[in-house]
Amino acid sequence: MSFIDPLYLIFLTTGFTVGFGHCIGMCGPIVVSLSLNLKGKNLFLPHLLYNTGRVITYTVLGGVMGATGSFTLVAAHIAGIQRGAMILAGVIIIVMALAMSGWLPLGRLFGDCYNPDGIITRGFRKLSQVKSTATYFPIGLLLGLLPCGPVYTALLAAAGAGMNTAAPLEGIIKGMAVMMSFGIGTIPALFVVAKLVDMGWLKKRQIIYRIGTILMIMVGLYFIVQGIWY
Repeated sequence: MSFIDPLYLIFLTTGFTVGFGHCIGMCGPIVVSLSLNLKGKNLFLPHLLYNTGRVITYTVLGGVMGATGSFTLVAAHIAGIQRGAMILAGVIIIVMALAMSGWLPLGRLFGDCYNPDGIITRGFRKLSQVKSTATYFPIGLLLGLLPCGPVYTALLAAAGAGMNTAAPLEGIIKGMAVMMSFGIGTIPALFVVAKLVDMGWLKKRQIIYRIGTILMIMVGLYFIVQGIWY
């Protein structure tokens, strides 16, 4: 297996693009909350730890999906499976955007993203109460499990990458590399949000939600068009 695979660059770029479209809307409010909790302290290390934890979770999930590549091999023979997955991802992103903006009353549909009694949300609240920079790492690990349309799509691609390998271990490594690349690509957008909060430009979550809703709908439409013309 070649260490440098064009697939990794593709998903690094995809993560970067999705970061400024979807992640600002979905994770932006979380980053705003974390930044406001710091109250003027240095933002770099806490947010580095948060994003490192999040990328590690993505990487582990990618390894699991890479190991299931044999299942994807069977599914790939079903006509239209790739197109259907792309279109479904687009629809999910748009529905998430509308739910996030409050235009659709679908809060419970996405579980912990919107459910204050969910396990992830409860864990986030408890960890947020701990006044320690090191806490940002487990917060990232935990929030890497939040339901997310683009992450689901990337995980499907990680399974596909594992499908094209000669051995299970190679599939695991390749799936992990795909998701690590994707996760790293999403980091710049969240650092930008954190910096804007530090500069006093963003003090209300509603601003992030409004911008994110529009961008998420655009990304969702892009996925749907790609699926139709695939």
